[in-house]
Amino acid sequence: MPAANPLLTLEGLNVHFGNAAAPAVKDVSLSLFEGEVLALVGESGSGKSVTVKSIMRLIDHQGGQISAGRIMLHQPQGAAPLDLAQLSQSRMRALRGARIAMIFQDPMTSLNPVMTIGAQLEEAIHQHQPDKTDTARATAIAMLEKVRLTDPAGRMRQYPHELSGGMRQRVMIAMALVCRPQILIADEPTTALDVTVQAEILGLIRSLQQETGMSVLFITHDMGVVAEIADRVAVMLNGRIVEQGPVLDVFDAPAHDYTRKLLASAPKFRQAAAPATPPTPTAQTIAPVLSVRHLSTQFPVRSVFLRRHIANLHAVEDISFDLHPRETVAIIGESGCGKSTLAKSLLRLVPSKEGRAFLDGQDLFTLTGEELRHARRNIQMIFQDPYAALDPRMSVRQILTEPLRIRGLGQTEQGSDAALQNLVAKVGLPNGTLDRYPHQFSGGQRQRICIARALVLRPKVLIADEPVSALDVAIQGQILDLLEGLKHSEDMALLFISHDMAVVERVADRILVMYRGNIVEQGPARSVLANPAHPYTKRLLEAVPVSHPGQRFIRNAASAVTAAPIYPLGMERPLAQWQDLGAGHKMRLDAGLVS
Repeated sequence: MPAANPLLTLEGLNVHFGNAAAPAVKDVSLSLFEGEVLALVGESGSGKSVTVKSIMRLIDHQGGQISAGRIMLHQPQGAAPLDLAQLSQSRMRALRGARIAMIFQDPMTSLNPVMTIGAQLEEAIHQHQPDKTDTARATAIAMLEKVRLTDPAGRMRQYPHELSGGMRQRVMIAMALVCRPQILIADEPTTALDVTVQAEILGLIRSLQQETGMSVLFITHDMGVVAEIADRVAVMLNGRIVEQGPVLDVFDAPAHDYTRKLLASAPKFRQAAAPATPPTPTAQTIAPVLSVRHLSTQFPVRSVFLRRHIANLHAVEDISFDLHPRETVAIIGESGCGKSTLAKSLLRLVPSKEGRAFLDGQDLFTLTGEELRHARRNIQMIFQDPYAALDPRMSVRQILTEPLRIRGLGQTEQGSDAALQNLVAKVGLPNGTLDRYPHQFSGGQRQRICIARALVLRPKVLIADEPVSALDVAIQGQILDLLEGLKHSEDMALLFISHDMAVVERVADRILVMYRGNIVEQGPARSVLANPAHPYTKRLLEAVPVSHPGQRFIRNAASAVTAAPIYPLGMERPLAQWQDLGAGHKMRLDAGLVS
């Protein structure tokens, strides 16, 4: 139950953009009480992010205007509350980060690309806690440790582009928490995180809340996260609050049709019905469209002084697998385990140390120039960070036609206005999308643009790096159904990278489990998920959020931070040793890989 005293109150909030007649947020009234977690849920574009950016008064800088209502921040010791809607920007700057902090949805666009991670963390401490300037570095490193970032002292010297998407999100969380605010606004804070780190971040937010009395306004589309952490829930639809109440009441007896739809659409791990048809036995009957053999990718590690090459980060180590037409192979593992590096290595976006990758019989690693560009038509990728992957100066129409134009297909039926309209409709984008720009869409809508761009060339292999992590549950289902349909209609193969086990359970035919750059377990999806053999796989599955708040339990203490796979120059890893568990299910036996 919430405490008696509200800390933040929204009264009749309305937000307009430009000359639009209808407000984007309509008559929103909410209270956030001391020491509680209030989850704000709804589909992408429902007004969740607009609401919380209005609280921070960041909406002023994005073309929005608070046209009606009050945002009351209650003061300690009976002082008169502050109406944030009326404060000047200078007074708001003093409050942001100190009393109210926010974790943003897009970490890459929220971090300064020309400042190191350490400089950005220390800047927040200098700004809001000048009395702690002498200990700013130590405080920043300690917070990076709390969010389970490997080698926190070393990360202080790195820039945002040098980190994975999940690592950047952890930096954002550390930056929001470093000054211990009274109110934390978390806009999809665990979207880019794997299940183990997600569980620990939710636990971290809970522990800090209990330690400091912090209140949390948690924006999410993941009903499992809501079940795991929320005290109360408010449901948004078309800019309005349509239902709110205690989390148990909303889950057990949802009053609004839309709330019932959200709960019914949410994928539930190990509770979904078995597929109507078993996975297509492609591995035994059809030649693979993609064969990867002994792929390794390493990055140099340099000394602080003189920048000497002293070791290598073995990001991808001796990876081999086949991918067949109409098959989905899912790659799962923690952020930083090498999933995205593997995908980028296959596309030749990062150089590989050794290995071969045959796409329709052609070795991608031997192709150059025009041959490589032609081959890439048949292997496309949906990137993890949609905003960073889209050119902000190009309209959606230009984004979709550029790949066709480069390959001489711009004037074909595939590039016609009708075909493009049909494609954006398939991925759930609204009418009028083609002539708008990326910044005019929500995070989930931008991800749908990325999916449409990857599909426009009708590739034989689609690499999907967290393709639905930014989407609400209703659109998730549409996109997964779309990808499943395209697999069969286009004979397309799907390499699916995800941390969402419920989604993996739904789409995967086979699963590869990655840990510290290696595959440690692989096999049919049903076998791996029902009978995990490797300790690391078991740890991943145990961290999956519960599907109902009544199933919450006290998790085990956080596991130790997984060390980065950094080895001295010239060191060669031993060949993998595998235990055959039957029916294609195998586990790696190397003692050094067991967590």
